[in-house]
Amino acid sequence: MNVPLIEVRGLSKTFIVAEKDAGLVGTLRHFVRRRTREVHAVRNVSFTIQSGECIGFLGGNGAGKTTTLKMLAGLLAPTDGVCKVAGFVPFERRKDYLRRVTLVMGNKQQLLWDLPATETFRLNAAIYGISDADAAMRVQELSSILELDDKLRTPVRKLSLGERMKAELIASLIHRPRLLFLDEPTLGLDVNAQAAVRAFLRHYNRTTEATIILTSHYMQDITALCERVIVMHDGSLVHDGTLKRLKERFGAQREIRMTLDRPVARQDLERYGHVISLEGLDVRIAAPEASVLKLLPSLLANLPITDLTVQDSPIEEAVGRAMDGDDSVLLVGEAATAWAELDDQSGS
Repeated sequence: MNVPLIEVRGLSKTFIVAEKDAGLVGTLRHFVRRRTREVHAVRNVSFTIQSGECIGFLGGNGAGKTTTLKMLAGLLAPTDGVCKVAGFVPFERRKDYLRRVTLVMGNKQQLLWDLPATETFRLNAAIYGISDADAAMRVQELSSILELDDKLRTPVRKLSLGERMKAELIASLIHRPRLLFLDEPTLGLDVNAQAAVRAFLRHYNRTTEATIILTSHYMQDITALCERVIVMHDGSLVHDGTLKRLKERFGAQREIRMTLDRPVARQDLERYGHVISLEGLDVRIAAPEASVLKLLPSLLANLPITDLTVQDSPIEEAVGRAMDGDDSVLLVGEAATAWAELDDQSGS
């Protein structure tokens, strides 16, 4: 049995946050008698990750995913629970552990703003005890893959956002970490830059067998790199499994698009499912995936349809529902009764 690279059991993090009223009176009251409240950023989260996996870590703003990443990287100590990475306790920040990991945040940078990126590379190489020859070789290798060779001696402030993110990756990978924590690495990048970063991460994961934990609000990042996703909502883990399973659980609906030859009242359409939109003679209805085939004959028999198509619901919709903690099938109006009748008919 393989020993997990990352083992998390009952991990929780609570912050004590001060509250202050506006104005001078509020400031004085805050100085004399401070009022605080607890914020439970992460609540009793448990999971394991094997070496070499590429995991998508998803959740809405404030879901607790970045806090969890910071605890795994050793930047924060948990309030409760067990967290072990490669046999180390991250927040103890032992040198052998820090040599194995890196954390890249799309909204933070380590590059020296007014100097070329090579100066940051030299600094990081010195911190990790890497010789000049080895550092030069590694920078050359990474910059060649990222197509950044001709920009390494340009001051960082003159680089584009995409070029700066590529330089950030080089600076973060110069010590060849075995575990990458990536928090929004494609944030703000254009389509071409996003594709380049994704291609590089895929190549790095494949050639080095490094483990990657990736958070992103761009689903293209997740679908291109990750087979398994962990989804958090309100500090708790709500899904841990494949993207396919995520879609089955949170997006088990299909979208039926119809064009009618005469107007039909919205309430007459709602008995078949959730009416996403009704614009003139064009109708979009969301219906449970398992029952779509049962529904089609009824639609064709009872509605003046001139054109009909059935489409899978987009993965973004499933992820959005998972982030909201909602895995119920969406039925409104008389739709639930209609589905029950269809099920009875099919079973008799």
